[in-house]
Amino acid sequence: MDGRFDSGGGLTTLFGMPALLGHEELRGLDLVVDERRARAQLRRQIARLEAELAALFGEAFGHAQVPHRVEAVAAGPRLLDLGELEALRDGLADRVAEARQALIERRRVEDDNRALVERMLAAPQDYKWVRVSREDLGLHGCGHWHSRPRLGPIGMLMGWWRVKISSGCPLAGRLAAVEHEVEAEARP
Repeated sequence: MDGRFDSGGGLTTLFGMPALLGHEELRGLDLVVDERRARAQLRRQIARLEAELAALFGEAFGHAQVPHRVEAVAAGPRLLDLGELEALRDGLADRVAEARQALIERRRVEDDNRALVERMLAAPQDYKWVRVSREDLGLHGCGHWHSRPRLGPIGMLMGWWRVKISSGCPLAGRLAAVEHEVEAEARP
């Protein structure tokens, strides 16, 4: 057994697909290629990869850029042959690997930023004027941690530093009032 065929006589996807693509080679071996089973298995693999890519895209949405597009194999709708199905599967597998890598990198950055905030809270004088936003930590909403001097210039001269945590997003009512005020000033 050379690893290309399983014990049940069916083709395995890892090793059997290249053999399926060369139909001329199989004619001399008196083997029957079950193209329907190969197509069904490729379609199952493609569906699983598409679902996994969609889940990764949903997980990363708003936090990281995930490569989620796969180029079309054909210009219009048509039945793809085994080679094109295999190319589509391989393209999806590459995109899934890239998406996983992008998420891993983003998590690493967020973990580094969390550690930075912890160090800032422990020793604010060592992180003068450093500002970390909630978005940098992978959190939703507005707000940030900012190392600033206590009592303004006097605190800066005296070395009195603290980490100030912002209260978050401005209130919608205050923003609307500012917009109305700007509109009123713009009118003659």
